[in-house]
Amino acid sequence: MRAQDFSAAETQAVYRAIHERRDMRHFAGGAVAPDLLRRLLDAAHHAPSVGFMQPWRFIRIRDAALRQRLHATVEQERVRTARALGEREDEFMRLKVEGLIDAAELIAVALADGREPHVFGRRTLPQMDLASAACAIQNLWLAARAEGLGMGWVSLFDPAEVAALLGLPAGAEPIALLCLGPVHEFYEEPMLQQERWARREPLSSMVFDDRWGAASALFDATQDREIG
Repeated sequence: MRAQDFSAAETQAVYRAIHERRDMRHFAGGAVAPDLLRRLLDAAHHAPSVGFMQPWRFIRIRDAALRQRLHATVEQERVRTARALGEREDEFMRLKVEGLIDAAELIAVALADGREPHVFGRRTLPQMDLASAACAIQNLWLAARAEGLGMGWVSLFDPAEVAALLGLPAGAEPIALLCLGPVHEFYEEPMLQQERWARREPLSSMVFDDRWGAASALFDATQDREIG
């Protein structure tokens, strides 16, 4: 075994964090110790990024009044989203979609300004700055789960309103409000699946061989059922 290899237990722990990570909406208050928060943000900062551009910026919301204003912005968008859903409006309004007030920590994630010069890997796919920042958020999510903390990604907001509230410079763009902290328990399954809003599709329906729509030889019905 090479020094760089993971032990069987370490490997299993990685897969456990992936499969037991949940987009949390119910929080238990409390606090996140500063050394733990630094450790989680360091995990986020070690995410891969296209061209090593590191486009993520994190803003820790410590002012209670600012948190309330952000909550109001999210609530406004929640209502607009419900109306846009048409016949599912009432069903959506019964869902708990954020934990901004209850979570121990609220962290805004933004794409940095001055991203235009980063053309390495972005000349034809400029959205890779967003993809890179999403990797950082996923790192934070998995590390939080491993540390026993819940995290929820809230995207129900008007970007211009949040940018103004956070004093972002021109060119910077908010992409997430992350609710982070202790939870009473983790959902047994994704909350939106638990609430019958949606369900996880079988992996075999999303993996193709050679061209779009061509079923992959990796799967038959039994294998897909075992993985899912």
